[in-house]
Amino acid sequence: MSEHRRKTSQPPGGGRAAARRAAQSAGRSDTPSRRVVNESPSDPYGGERQYGSRAEARRAQRGGGRRRGAEELGSGAGGHPGKKRLIDYPRAGKHGYRRWVPSWKLVSGVCLSFLGLLMGVAGVAYAIVTTPKVNAAAEAQNNVYYWADGKQMVATGGEVNRQEISYEQIPKAMRNAVISAENKTFENDKGIDPMGIARAVFNMAKGGETQGGSTITQQYVKNSRLSQDQTFSRKFKELFITLKVGGEMKKRDVMAGYLNVSYYGRGAWGLQAAARTYYNKDAKDLDPSQCAFLATLLKGATYFDPAGAPEVDPERATKEKNRERAEDRWRWILDEQVKDNRMEQSERAKYDEFPMPLPPRQSAELGGQIGYLVDLAKSYVLNNTAVTANELAQGGYEIHTTFQQDKVKELQKAVEDVDKANIDPEKRPDKDTHVQFGGASIDPSSGAIVATYGGRDATKHYTNNANPTGAQVGSTFKPFVLAAAMQYGKRNPELGPEQGESTRTPVSPESIYNGDNLLEIRNYNGAVWKNEEGKRWLQTNDGDESYGDIDLRYAMEQSANSPYVQLGMDVGTDKVKDVAMAVGLRDDDYMADSTVPSYSIGTSSPSAIRMAGAYATFATSGIQREPFSVTKVNEEGATIYQHESKQKRALDALIADNVTDVLKNVVENGTGTPAKLPGRDVAGKTGTTDGNRSAWFVGYTPQLSTAISMFRLDDDEKNKKREFLEMYGTGGEKEIHGASFPAQIWHDFMAVAMKGEKVKNFPKPQPWGEKMYGGGAVSPTPAPSITASPKPSPEPTTASPSPTTSSPTPSPSKSCGMWGAEECEETGGSDAGTGDGGTTEGATEGGDTAGTVEGADTTGATGETTEGNENGGNGNGNGNDGGGGFFGGTDG
Repeated sequence: MSEHRRKTSQPPGGGRAAARRAAQSAGRSDTPSRRVVNESPSDPYGGERQYGSRAEARRAQRGGGRRRGAEELGSGAGGHPGKKRLIDYPRAGKHGYRRWVPSWKLVSGVCLSFLGLLMGVAGVAYAIVTTPKVNAAAEAQNNVYYWADGKQMVATGGEVNRQEISYEQIPKAMRNAVISAENKTFENDKGIDPMGIARAVFNMAKGGETQGGSTITQQYVKNSRLSQDQTFSRKFKELFITLKVGGEMKKRDVMAGYLNVSYYGRGAWGLQAAARTYYNKDAKDLDPSQCAFLATLLKGATYFDPAGAPEVDPERATKEKNRERAEDRWRWILDEQVKDNRMEQSERAKYDEFPMPLPPRQSAELGGQIGYLVDLAKSYVLNNTAVTANELAQGGYEIHTTFQQDKVKELQKAVEDVDKANIDPEKRPDKDTHVQFGGASIDPSSGAIVATYGGRDATKHYTNNANPTGAQVGSTFKPFVLAAAMQYGKRNPELGPEQGESTRTPVSPESIYNGDNLLEIRNYNGAVWKNEEGKRWLQTNDGDESYGDIDLRYAMEQSANSPYVQLGMDVGTDKVKDVAMAVGLRDDDYMADSTVPSYSIGTSSPSAIRMAGAYATFATSGIQREPFSVTKVNEEGATIYQHESKQKRALDALIADNVTDVLKNVVENGTGTPAKLPGRDVAGKTGTTDGNRSAWFVGYTPQLSTAISMFRLDDDEKNKKREFLEMYGTGGEKEIHGASFPAQIWHDFMAVAMKGEKVKNFPKPQPWGEKMYGGGAVSPTPAPSITASPKPSPEPTTASPSPTTSSPTPSPSKSCGMWGAEECEETGGSDAGTGDGGTTEGATEGGDTAGTVEGADTTGATGETTEGNENGGNGNGNGNDGGGGFFGGTDG
């Protein structure tokens, strides 16, 4: 059977001969299963091929030529090889341009592969990228200080003006306004807008204007967790972090975070700060119209704040243009809420008038007395809680203070009224310049500081005058000497040092001491006291007045110095110091040298706060309560500090009540009469120092203890040579005494502060101690002695005291002759002279710390113990840096 085949070109190594042999073999086959071996070199595997029949062989013979042709083309002309390629490109079997046009299979495959690769990369990136923590700057916020009644005093003290609030405190109207204006799909989207991201990437790639994230979630991530650089890498991070945040955080938390970190202009970060800045109200009290305006500011406060920002863009950010832009966008946001079914049309109709915000504040919030109050509260927090300075600077704390707004204003007014009426630097430039006042008022029942006066303005006068200033307290220290004499007793001069210390006689306010001017001061054993140079001490009285033998009550009333200096030596100035510290003073840089006689008449310079607190111990019958200025500290709604009142018995109640009775007599009959409050019990003491360099009045009622100081000191805290200046002629007065301007301020403040308060009287004093004769006073009979404990117990007993001749009520002052009490002549307090200005000062008030060392020209054993520059402030109303301030370090 002949076979007809088409001849084809033969490749090398094969050819027609090989084909004929294969065909002939197939034709001679007797059975269908005969095997024919194809040895053509064109078979890449060189293997065998079986044909089941002649038909198969013929078909193989006919197809072989065509396959060889294709193989030749593939081998030599760019066609596909014998083994099919994975990617058929350039395309096999195609010619011309078709060879270079990819097939739809190839295009689909490439696209699917690229998409799969992209998804793989995205998946890896999503897994690798971690959600960064919120930036510290985004968490930084203000500390909010509150008055004692819970009203906000000021928000300040943090790195930025921000107060973070919870989702519940954000008005629903604010949330709706932001969603309608910024991100309508916020409640349902995954945190990103793919089209928005593509637009931003495209614009940055071609060098066009950069764009931010378009969703609320993206804005929150950008503002709180990323840098503000407009770069491709930051955008890339933003995309994946936003996806993670969108999947991890609840929508309510994202919304709260966004509104708390956003900037609203005028230095306000966060919705709460914005509400206070633009409308002076809390965020929760905003109405929908005000919310729409604040949402407008998120577009950019520079161009939407009606106050304008000409300092930033004088052409476009004018008041007029900003007002027009703000109104347009405000109106649009309200309309959008109606379209989005987030506001009823009837509600929208109510807001047809633009909610014009308040003008920017012109004065600093820390001006006036606020800066001083914040300074005290801040120092208290740092010294009495676990909050560190860095944490407090980061902000976010709610600090509830003890300060009563009305009393702070009343104290400020009392000082300013006296200052304006009397101090005139233009009229008396050499007398009335650098005059300063300080003050503090404390509630004796708790120790709470209810008011202070730190100076004219915390933004101009930086040292807080309620803290230590270096101004000596003078005769206001004498009540501590009397209390020590009653607590410890007078040492027995007839016994040796050891027995003299342990055998003491309690002193009564009726004890008699020599009140002569230039009194020679002696040790308790009668030996003349001499200093290190061997010179004796001669104590002077104001006006060089000599009183002869007088009782301690009258000596306090007239502020005579010599009796109390000698009394301090008889008791021991170390015991005087112990009592001063027990009632509330501190052993710090402002406590004077207690080894010299003048210590007993006020060479120390504690703060007005400490003096008010110490006198409050007398008001509470000997119970000492530490002054404090903060009741509670909250952080993120949780209370992290709650003040717990601590008290101790510093003095026996009988002693404290007797001291109060003596000080009550000072106000009723002595140098403190300008402080009288008709119908109320008042106890207090005047104080003036050597050289008339400072003057004090410290007094109290059963409900309130207040200290007022006055001095002259250069305000320039950079001047390390600042000195306290004399006040002779200041305010038109011959001398400045505690009974003049300080007592007048005290009276004016307390008269208003106590208005409406229930009238209370001091406890009736009971007899205490023996009538002693000391300091050269002549005693008709030797004074008895008893054995007393050398140190007071933590809880002094109230055992029956020794008999005394003191009267339970204030007795007339006594000026006694050499024969003692039997020859005393009754003299009334009305004998006190009246100084200039209508203040009853008396003949003895004045240079209370004056004393002379025989043979020397110096006055006072220690002089001024501290200079005002020792407690230079921190530049923001902080007077604690030099000695620690009232709450800083060891100061008090």
